[in-house]
Amino acid sequence: MIMTNFFKEAMIVPAIVGNIKRIPIMRKLLPVSTGGSNNARYCYSVWLRHLHFYWLNGGKVIPVTVAELGPGDSLGIGLAAILSGVMKYYAFDIQHYWNTEKNVKIFDDLVELFEVRNAIPDEVEFPNVSPKLDLYSFPEKILTEKVLIKSLDARRVKAIRKELMNPDDPSNKFITYQVPWHDSSIIEKQTVDLIISQAVLEHIDDLDGAYRTMILWLNDGGLISHSIDFKCHGMTKSWNGHWSLSKAEWGCIRGGRIYAINRQPLSVHMSFLDKYGFNVLDKQIKNMTGGISRKDVASEFRHLSDEDMNTSGVYIIAGKKITTT
Repeated sequence: MIMTNFFKEAMIVPAIVGNIKRIPIMRKLLPVSTGGSNNARYCYSVWLRHLHFYWLNGGKVIPVTVAELGPGDSLGIGLAAILSGVMKYYAFDIQHYWNTEKNVKIFDDLVELFEVRNAIPDEVEFPNVSPKLDLYSFPEKILTEKVLIKSLDARRVKAIRKELMNPDDPSNKFITYQVPWHDSSIIEKQTVDLIISQAVLEHIDDLDGAYRTMILWLNDGGLISHSIDFKCHGMTKSWNGHWSLSKAEWGCIRGGRIYAINRQPLSVHMSFLDKYGFNVLDKQIKNMTGGISRKDVASEFRHLSDEDMNTSGVYIIAGKKITTT
């Protein structure tokens, strides 16, 4: 098979690294990082954006229970949630990325950000982070002084910090961390107020299973809040060049990566939302031009709509559909 699109689109270094990772020992030796959540200001910004849309779309003022898919390099987004008053945070990943020292440092930095009521870091500081807000001032209508006095109480902060020393401890009150997670029974059905992810769903191969699990976890009135990145993640020369590659060509680039992008477009996510009874409440679509043309699309992706082809990212917040009898 002559892989013309592979030589036209593939980035050499990612392809080499992917194939080196086919060797089990090299997967252990090569540095592992997801980027982003190793920065307290990033975690603070991401969480407050999700919280804003949760509140805007009728959620409880402060969700009691939050689950995060793919926290990555730290538990920082979830820690920001707890410091906002969330009582229970579940973190689920397929691989262990964080370390205790990093989590504690980010936690201490987050405490300072909340104590001074820091404005939400905006598009100037984090231009690629979604969802976008109209206003980036501190959300005092949500995080009132009454809420913050309770959530930032010195004894509570000390207890959370102590749990960070052993986040795997099943007796933890605030933090439950599970790696790997493949079982929806980890959380009791219909007990979660908010399920979030930040640039994670594009990495999950079993999207059907992920959406099926989320609807099981979500309580009545609960919401899911997801930012999804459809770009190539540096694997191809064009931002959407991954859709020009056949399954075999993509396999050559993906190599032994267990966390590569799944190449599924917006329409696939929308179909799963509909299949499992989600009602989309708000959607921010990011468009991008200058990618591959339709004539370059691989046969596996000929079904892509024009919207799919031009959508580089999306933010979606959704709840359960209300059925009447």
